[in-house]
Amino acid sequence: MAKGTKQKPPVAVEETPAAPEFDLNDSEWYLNRELTWLEFNQRVLHEAEDSRTPLLERLKFIAIVSSNLDEFFMKRIGGLKQQIGAGMRELTLDGRTPRQQVQECHLVIRSLEARKDQLFRQLCSLLEEKGIAVESYNELTAKEKKTLREHYYTNIFPLLTPQSIDPAHPFPFISNLSLNLLVTLRYPRAREVSLARVKVPVGLGTPRFIRVGKGDHFVCLEDVMMNNLDMLFPGMSIVSCEIFRVTRNANTERDEEEADDLMAMIESELKERKFAPIVRLEIGTGMDPVHRGRLAAELELDEENDVFEVPGLLALRDLFELAGLDYARLHDQPHYPIEHPQLQATRNIFHIIRDCGSILLQHPYESFSTSVERFLREAAIDPKVRGIKMTLYRTSIQGRIIDSLVLAAQNGKQVAVVVELKARFDEAANIRLAERMEEAGIHVTYGVVGLKTHCKVIMVVRQDYNGLRRYVHIGTGNYHAETARIYSDLGLLTCDQTIGQDVTELFNYLTTGFMAKRNYQKIVPAPRMLKKALLVGIEREIESHRQKGSGLIQFKMNALEDGDIVKALYRASQAGVKIDLVVRDTCRLRPGIPGLSENIRVMSVVGRFLEHSRLYYFRNGGADDFFIASADAMKRNLEARVEVLCPVESPELTKELRAIFDIHLSDQRSVWDMHPDGSYTQRMPTAESPHLGSHHLMIERASKRLRESLKQKKKTKPKT
Repeated sequence: MAKGTKQKPPVAVEETPAAPEFDLNDSEWYLNRELTWLEFNQRVLHEAEDSRTPLLERLKFIAIVSSNLDEFFMKRIGGLKQQIGAGMRELTLDGRTPRQQVQECHLVIRSLEARKDQLFRQLCSLLEEKGIAVESYNELTAKEKKTLREHYYTNIFPLLTPQSIDPAHPFPFISNLSLNLLVTLRYPRAREVSLARVKVPVGLGTPRFIRVGKGDHFVCLEDVMMNNLDMLFPGMSIVSCEIFRVTRNANTERDEEEADDLMAMIESELKERKFAPIVRLEIGTGMDPVHRGRLAAELELDEENDVFEVPGLLALRDLFELAGLDYARLHDQPHYPIEHPQLQATRNIFHIIRDCGSILLQHPYESFSTSVERFLREAAIDPKVRGIKMTLYRTSIQGRIIDSLVLAAQNGKQVAVVVELKARFDEAANIRLAERMEEAGIHVTYGVVGLKTHCKVIMVVRQDYNGLRRYVHIGTGNYHAETARIYSDLGLLTCDQTIGQDVTELFNYLTTGFMAKRNYQKIVPAPRMLKKALLVGIEREIESHRQKGSGLIQFKMNALEDGDIVKALYRASQAGVKIDLVVRDTCRLRPGIPGLSENIRVMSVVGRFLEHSRLYYFRNGGADDFFIASADAMKRNLEARVEVLCPVESPELTKELRAIFDIHLSDQRSVWDMHPDGSYTQRMPTAESPHLGSHHLMIERASKRLRESLKQKKKTKPKT
């Protein structure tokens, strides 16, 4: 530096802080599957707490949560206990052992049960103001007790089978989810007491809640039994009567590759499930500690962890009986699905589909009966229909689906049905359906060994004017008329030639198990291709965003559990892609973490209907790719089931799918926003925002479509 020159002070350069690096294999970034599912039930229970929900609907939501928890113990806790018994210590993606998961789930469930029981007592007070009451037997008048005793003697007493519990009698078998009385009794003037078990015979025409008089006052069946034990034990002194209930493990699957007869194997599994290990014992408050300990020991349970003391009624799933009472003002406004505007015509449904190309169905807003059931019914009687192929995962035993398939076979058409015998809790029903269809001459197969057939597909082959044409239905929900009224699902009726060819390949795979050299051009099946397609779609969106910006991914599903999909979504968020996830229940992903997932929103819709549709969207540089699917983003769906992802291409139909996303995203009534820790906050309407939830808005939208269609028909109707 020259002499006399003044050295300039160094200029401070503000450094841009380096973006934090995240190890996507670190368990910190993943939530637990079981705990997030229980969090979903917290949201369902909130519907019962919400004063905006009609009173009997609130009771229904308590029954739903109770039923859900029963199933959770049977499937999830049962499975975890099997892992513990097998000595498995492998950590989940979120870093938990099977034992840790059971312990944490138990804590959440005990809290949830306490909240549920307290809420039930509050609702009972509100219902009593409306003339609906669940009373104690001791509160009844002498005349009412006399009438009930006579009813009990005639209609219930013959069904009862008391069983002694003593050294001379082995401890009796306790059936799954049954209510049981533990009676302590002794002979007069004797000191020694004896124990007996009496099963409460709820079901098969015997209600849990017995009406008192002509109004809507009820007494619990077990309460009537407890107060008339002298009939069962004449001459004995009743010392005490306590109530308990057990839940058994439902995981009894065997290796079907070694089974000579799959149906016989499933029937054997069902018998084993009946005697499966018990995973939960529920007891009424105040049970004698000695009796509590003995029951736990006899049932091979950990008394401290596996016994749940219930302060109120056990088995609140039975509240469905009361929730169905006919009080219009205490229920949601009646909902009647509309007939799809394009299916209103009385002309042949195949001609309608051929003219339209594709028709999008939105259940329960549009009728299942006048669309899917009509599709099969007309196929059964149409003389030009040559064959029908269909998958069945769950359906109604008394529904029209099976009747149409049987009729088609009777009419000489080639009918082939792939029945999933291992659809959990529907195995017995599916065995009966399979037998009935085989007797009618239907070709019944049971899918690919080792994979559940979960896709929902129908293909009708018809002799059209220009040759054979394939008409296809692909859906996100089961072919079940009852659930189609309460589940939100999507379906596509199409005669797209390429989709028809793809579905033919799919059925050939399902009936043979041969996978090699199957060329799918539009539909994307699991387990071979679907997961890869989703991952490729996410990576393509990342690259598109880097080149053009405005990357957008939107998924709607029941559950987001697959670790590879979650990691890919994290990478997309880090690249700047905006991601909206409408996830009903289980979600491993943690949204809103700076540097990792700040571009991801996760929301859950809970309301009148059960959100069940699966919808996938990629902006793809403005190409707007929409897909409907039978699969959630779960490892089991993507890797161990036969599923289908199907594109929806018509601009008119994608406009409807866009509206579904937009309605959910803007909902200020029934949407819950997820926080990074896995908790949720329900959105609340403001003065400026609509007070109606997604389901109400979808009902209104369907009605509007119908009105506009009718108006258009009037305009085009020729004048006479």
